[in-house]
Amino acid sequence: MAEPLAARTSWALRSWWICARMWMRSMMAYRASFALNLVASLVTHSLDFAVLVIMFQHTDELGGWHLPEIAFLYATATFALGTANLLVGSADGLGVRITSGTLDTMLIRPAPALSQLCAERFTLRRLGRPLQATAVLVWSLTALDVHWTWDRVLLVPVLLVCGSVIFGAIYVGGATVQFWWGESKEIQNSFTYGGATLLHYPPTVFAKELVAGVVFGVPLAFVNWLPALHVLGRPDPLGLPTAFQYASPIAAALCVAAAGLAWRAGLRAYRGTGS
Repeated sequence: MAEPLAARTSWALRSWWICARMWMRSMMAYRASFALNLVASLVTHSLDFAVLVIMFQHTDELGGWHLPEIAFLYATATFALGTANLLVGSADGLGVRITSGTLDTMLIRPAPALSQLCAERFTLRRLGRPLQATAVLVWSLTALDVHWTWDRVLLVPVLLVCGSVIFGAIYVGGATVQFWWGESKEIQNSFTYGGATLLHYPPTVFAKELVAGVVFGVPLAFVNWLPALHVLGRPDPLGLPTAFQYASPIAAALCVAAAGLAWRAGLRAYRGTGS
């Protein structure tokens, strides 16, 4: 009899936590090194936003958007990417596991292989990106000239959670390509890190065909572009129905389902090394 989905999900999350906690205990044995790495991560990621600030020393707007609005886009996209990278970013090491034959050891352990893979070498140093993004988000929210209604207030945490889930699904879905094509890590990076960079800027600076591609293709627009249009009171360059601006939870659920199906298909196609 098949185990209920809720029970399997609970065991997968618990397995991830057990593996991640093991790596955290190992890392915290060197607290000074951890602190220095975290500070270095914060400083490094802050340089991305510094570039935007410098840009606005020479112009008042970009694509019709002002600095606090673009800071909102930057912060939400960076937070979503950073959280996904923290929780499941290690999935991009699947190709190395396959070529070295060590994926087989994960498959014979009494825990879901995906949970083990995502928690592999878990490090709190990756907190630097979401922490820096949180600081920028707080500043942007105080600087924005927005009439805050209940739905706009609610959309902010919703887009942060759903954006993190979407990026997490892209990490896992992109990693599964390595079951068939081992040297495909950079393709995954183009949708994660490249996608986040795209979302740092307003949709009005890009061609409508590109904007449509991240709505109906890889749904990156649901990370922050579409909900941000409602939060900031900006018109939709594609003229889509208003419902799209509230559809991030649906997009996140579909991304998770697609990533799960891709992972299962990859496992069925995997033949192992025999070692």
